[in-house]
Amino acid sequence: MSTVRIAPSILSADFARLGEEVRAIEAAGADWVHFDVMDNHYVPNLTIGPLVCEAIRPHVQIPIDVHLMVEPVDALVPLFAKAGANIITFHPEASRHVDRTLQMIRDHGCKAGLVFNPATPLEWMDHVMDRLDVVLLMSVNPGFGGQKFIPSTLPKLQAARQRINTHAARGGQSIVLEVDGGVKTDNIAQIVAAGADTCVAGSAVFGAPDADGGYRGVMQALKQAAVA
Repeated sequence: MSTVRIAPSILSADFARLGEEVRAIEAAGADWVHFDVMDNHYVPNLTIGPLVCEAIRPHVQIPIDVHLMVEPVDALVPLFAKAGANIITFHPEASRHVDRTLQMIRDHGCKAGLVFNPATPLEWMDHVMDRLDVVLLMSVNPGFGGQKFIPSTLPKLQAARQRINTHAARGGQSIVLEVDGGVKTDNIAQIVAAGADTCVAGSAVFGAPDADGGYRGVMQALKQAAVA
């Protein structure tokens, strides 16, 4: 794989300067803005909603990748689509009708995807492949930033990539394979080799010291390490 997308998670950004932060990561070479929505119900944390998405939309041209860690899902889909989301992903366990939710996201003009927790089986994919634009594998348990990468994600990535490649070989649409959690310069090459083409990075990006080139330096380091 020649390139990998980097999607910095604003969960690790300075919320007092959020507009400035998202402009800075775009200028530094970010491909997507990853937007973590937690409801203190599906996951044990409470973060941000559609109003924040709407507020940052004018500050960036790159896609906003909304990851819904909420239950139920459907009521929030039109709100985030209206707020400027380009991609909306959700956890299949949080939707009563996964196929319907995926189609709803697409009907609102966004790319749609499923998110798999570390212990969630990939079989959910098999019945909705034609509706998927993105598959996101969590490499930590959802809810908090700064966690360590779970190594068993690597064979799971390989299995997901095999499903995606088989679907493509049968004439299906292209599907992004994204990974989220504990992505660093020292493990991104393994992650990409296992099949990921898009990596979410939170603390690795927003915690980058200025002495190492700040956001631009860490973004370049991640992309270079990904293909090393």
